[in-house]
Amino acid sequence: MSAAKKDETRPRLTKIVYFDEESASDFLDISAGGKEVATSEQVKERTRGAQAAVETKLNAKFSWLPFLGGSAEVGGGANFSATGRSILSKTLSNTILTDYLLKLDDDDSITELRDLQVTAANDSMAFMKMYAPYMIALKTDDAVVDLSRLDEALAGAKGYYELLGENKDDGGKCVLRFNIRAFRNNYGLTDLSRMNLVFHGVRVGTASEGGLDMQAEMAQVSGLEALTAKDILDDTAAGEELLLDVFDVVLAGVEHGR
Repeated sequence: MSAAKKDETRPRLTKIVYFDEESASDFLDISAGGKEVATSEQVKERTRGAQAAVETKLNAKFSWLPFLGGSAEVGGGANFSATGRSILSKTLSNTILTDYLLKLDDDDSITELRDLQVTAANDSMAFMKMYAPYMIALKTDDAVVDLSRLDEALAGAKGYYELLGENKDDGGKCVLRFNIRAFRNNYGLTDLSRMNLVFHGVRVGTASEGGLDMQAEMAQVSGLEALTAKDILDDTAAGEELLLDVFDVVLAGVEHGR
């Protein structure tokens, strides 16, 4: 799977669909090398400054609205409405996002993947997770499985879900893993197939397309023989089946003009 070269001509991101803040924060700490302490203190200081500024502005702007339960008081102890907390959380999150994007050009451990058609492999965990809500909506009284419980079980079974990415030009494939909690702006797995996105990913291993099948995955988890994490990721039981690169996705977004 070919990756786009990172340089000054890279298109500008105009919308963030997915951003794994914890992975990006780890990336920044590792990239800082021996400067972790200074970097952490700098981020904390910026965070404190951002929080104070946002609290002041939000209280001044929304305190007169009775349904928000706000107060005209400002400062660290001020009470915030759900709206205020949401805006504050996004502001602090964007501090990490900005630092990550600034650092990106100085590090080649992040691969940028473009022109991918993203789908869920048939009978995979991701496929079930994507369509369980639709099945619940169409539920019939004679359904054998309690679909609402199925959706809950899927949510608790995995933190990351694997989707297939296929290059629109050469047909090359890779596996993209998404942290189900890292989607932004109410996007989800089902939205990815309808968008033209750039993906920032860290290559973490290889897997076969057949290994994404729910039955195969459950067999690995409950396996009769002990498997190491590396065995599971590299899918050694795949035999001669083609192994695809696996990328943990850090960011997915829309670029201007694409």
